[in-house]
Amino acid sequence: MDGAHARRGGGLAAPHPGSGRAAAADGGAGAPGARPIVVVSGVPRSGTSLAMQMLAAGGVPVLADAARPPDASNPRGYFEWAPARRLAEAPERIAAARGRAVKIVSALVPALPPGERYCVLWLARDPREVARSQRAMLARLAAARGAPPPADDGVSAEMLARHAARARAALAARPDAAALDVAHRELLARPAAAAARIAAFLAPHLGLRLDEAAMAAVVDPALWRERAADARA
Repeated sequence: MDGAHARRGGGLAAPHPGSGRAAAADGGAGAPGARPIVVVSGVPRSGTSLAMQMLAAGGVPVLADAARPPDASNPRGYFEWAPARRLAEAPERIAAARGRAVKIVSALVPALPPGERYCVLWLARDPREVARSQRAMLARLAAARGAPPPADDGVSAEMLARHAARARAALAARPDAAALDVAHRELLARPAAAAARIAAFLAPHLGLRLDEAAMAAVVDPALWRERAADARA
């Protein structure tokens, strides 16, 4: 899925526009759903960490901790928030992300509770690349422990594609979410164009003027290490 396009959910109202690079829209502090939550999601190894880096550089406050430090697979960090892993058990914790960006793994998107407003960046990557990247990451983790590479887990590109399609369809059915599809290869090959689209999508919801140049500047094409043989920018 190359390029990026937006779908606006019928139940998501845009906040009043604000001013300043990092001036968030004032929707009434403490009111449920007052400030939208920017959700960055996609199948693991689809570029979600990179998207979080871009948002942080552009002036969007991000919700992340240091529970998972940078490593060889993600040398610039994972930008994860540990409570997000328990979203199904404690969905109310998502309130901490109001007015901020948070990374939510694709399998947990259905666990996002109602009563909030979500602006979702959905990262899409060639499932062949995702499968290779996931295996490479597991091999690096094993090597760091002095262990042999793990056996084939049986996860195929076809299985990943079906999972991504189901998760994206579930997202499209939500009236409390607006979503922008962003191709992983676009982020790496055309970062300025991708940054401009992301900024245009988020601006009316967050009341932010994002720094598109800073967003594009964090992209390092050298980190596109696993790519399909027929990949085209």
